[in-house]
Amino acid sequence: RRTSILSRRKIIMNQSHRRLVLPLLSVLLLTASAVVADSSLTLTRQGAIGGEQRLVSPGGVFQLGLFPVANGTKWFLGIWFTVSPPAVVWVANRGRPLSALSSGMVMLSGRGDLVLLVTARDNETVWSSNSSAAASAAVAQLHDNGNLVLASEAGAVVWQSFEHPTNTFISEMRTGRDLRTGAEWSLSSWRDADDPSAGDFRYDMDASGSPELHIWREGRKTYRTGPWNGVRFSGIPEMTTFEDMFEFRFTDTADEVSYGYRDRAGSPPSRVVLNESGVMQRKVWDRATGAWNTFWSGPRDQCDSYGLCGAFGVCNVVDAIVCSCVRGFRQRSPAEWRMRDASGGCARRTPLRCGGDDSDGFYAVRGVKLPETHGSSVDAGASLEECGRRCLSNCNCTAYAASDIRGGGAGTGCIQWFGELMDTRFVDGGQDLFVRLALSDLDEVAEWKAAGLGVGGLQRFMRS
Repeated sequence: RRTSILSRRKIIMNQSHRRLVLPLLSVLLLTASAVVADSSLTLTRQGAIGGEQRLVSPGGVFQLGLFPVANGTKWFLGIWFTVSPPAVVWVANRGRPLSALSSGMVMLSGRGDLVLLVTARDNETVWSSNSSAAASAAVAQLHDNGNLVLASEAGAVVWQSFEHPTNTFISEMRTGRDLRTGAEWSLSSWRDADDPSAGDFRYDMDASGSPELHIWREGRKTYRTGPWNGVRFSGIPEMTTFEDMFEFRFTDTADEVSYGYRDRAGSPPSRVVLNESGVMQRKVWDRATGAWNTFWSGPRDQCDSYGLCGAFGVCNVVDAIVCSCVRGFRQRSPAEWRMRDASGGCARRTPLRCGGDDSDGFYAVRGVKLPETHGSSVDAGASLEECGRRCLSNCNCTAYAASDIRGGGAGTGCIQWFGELMDTRFVDGGQDLFVRLALSDLDEVAEWKAAGLGVGGLQRFMRS
């Protein structure tokens, strides 16, 4: 009898379970059908997407489609993170919005370009990929790294969105220059939060000298990262704290100068955004809270404002008076400095003699973001001591530093500066900069001469 009761209970439970599960399965199947109907993994010449339809990456990480701004009065074709649709990483028709969701259609044209058409205006083209490749595209696919790729029938890449960034830099992208073709991969900010058209700020690579990244506002430099030193950018020591999450990649060859990063396995989604205020922000997705956390910003404080202390000035954000002159230099305009305007910089107290080993020396400014490297020279194969010898033998050389700090110690390689030292600041974990001075401006002159040391004693008699 007990067995019979248990059997009847089991039957009743199974029937109840089916009554609960079957409607749920029906809802899931209907939802799945709706998703399948409104999304595609690839787009061919025989297809098109429009309205609320999406092109989805194979793993569902990214989506491409039309998104609204300005309370739905403007619509743009873009790519965003599936976990966070407001996090748009790329926009096609930045300067030519659609007025309605229903009016847009995305397809491959007869010549193989990806185009955005306005159906309400006789299929007018408001944006095109304008590929210059010899082979036309046969398929468009959004990859799980966020790259929208047009490929030929043979699989050759014809065009890709990673080569045409907007305001966001994500894993496996690069920023920099192709030195063979002249192609440039740079970011430009949105005009404002409701306007993705190109704004006032631009983020690009300066490859003249030791490469570094700059932010510009309407042709005026506002911020720079400092040069790459083999580990990180000189002015962003925080980068080393993220090495468990990101793999940083820097390329400096005869063909290409570029910087990129890759999310390490298991790391959450991340992005680097040039916002409409001209600030670079590294954001990382917090899976627990479902929000983006800002890990780093640049410029971070007033000392990151380009040229705040002028030529041969050094900025220290912890001091009440943030600007000072490098030893051996004086304020060029004391009146302006008293008015808290140090942009005029500093002037040398004693002219350089440039007469051989015992005419000039070097003063070590320790723990800094290296000065602007535009026009500097770099020799990765030279030792730091050899770098000092070369600088001393060149009357135009004003300072030198190691170009690579990997392996610890004083570093290796050689950067030489040949004019004013601009935009130097103190940072935690900064590098050593050796500034050329007349020996009369160095404390160790008598000891140096008494010891009979020339260039070989340079390193021993540098002071900070």
